[in-house]
Amino acid sequence: MGEIVGAAVVAHVPTIVLPDEQRRALNDGKESTLYTGLHHLKREVFDRLKPDLVIVFDSHWFTTVEFVITAHERRLGFFTSEELPRGMSSVPYDVAGDPEFALLVGLIADATPDCWITPIDNEHLPITYATTNLLRFLQGDEAWISVSLCQTAEPADFAAVGRVIAQAVAESDLRVVLLASGALSHTFHTLRTLRQHEAGGEEHIFSPGARDADHGVIDAWQRGDHASVLNELSTFMTFKPEGRFGHYQIMAAALGGVDCVAPGTLFSEYENAIGTGQVHVWFERPDDGWTKEKA
Repeated sequence: MGEIVGAAVVAHVPTIVLPDEQRRALNDGKESTLYTGLHHLKREVFDRLKPDLVIVFDSHWFTTVEFVITAHERRLGFFTSEELPRGMSSVPYDVAGDPEFALLVGLIADATPDCWITPIDNEHLPITYATTNLLRFLQGDEAWISVSLCQTAEPADFAAVGRVIAQAVAESDLRVVLLASGALSHTFHTLRTLRQHEAGGEEHIFSPGARDADHGVIDAWQRGDHASVLNELSTFMTFKPEGRFGHYQIMAAALGGVDCVAPGTLFSEYENAIGTGQVHVWFERPDDGWTKEKA
């Protein structure tokens, strides 16, 4: 029987893959904790747990009529970002996959009412930097799979996907880490002003309201209060979380949804990225399980 051994919300901001001098220059000469935090996550968590599979809920990969899970034996190539080609250009990637697990997810989804997840192994399927930017920090010998966010999905759909993935893990023999790759609040400063807000300090977050809302979510995560984050999602949506917070919604559902009580450990400070709220938060599997005992 497989198990989810850990999960995290992680930032994939382009600055983490910039050359050291350039990255620090954008941050008033200081190092970004989003950069150092991923190195710490590799040493302190991934090297300790040695998962068999990492599943990335990719907030840059939008599908429309279904969710998609990568089913390749291997994804190999060079990535250039259509969004930021100056900063991410011809970046090599080589990612082992797990088609057997992806197909299992598809079979379970087919048997689940109102859940649509399709495994795709097309060699030309694009990859996004919400996945590739994490590889240079966290990738080891394990397999990696990416899952899209369906842009027509509602909270019930994200939750269904999370439950299906949890069932697939349980029916496998794998030790799995889940990565919700994406931001908190996600509004950029305008083109003519954004260069004034490239440093990581939270005073550069797009608005005080977005900053306060992000802190509220992070504080709840640290307490293990996933219920309040999920139950108050409609309020948080007013601050436009990345990918409609689908990356977190799927992850949380896989961990038990509102019943999940796993506290989060910060692996970075809360940082700005031209107006958006970014953080790394790790959720270790509690000794007595992801969810609280029901009376």
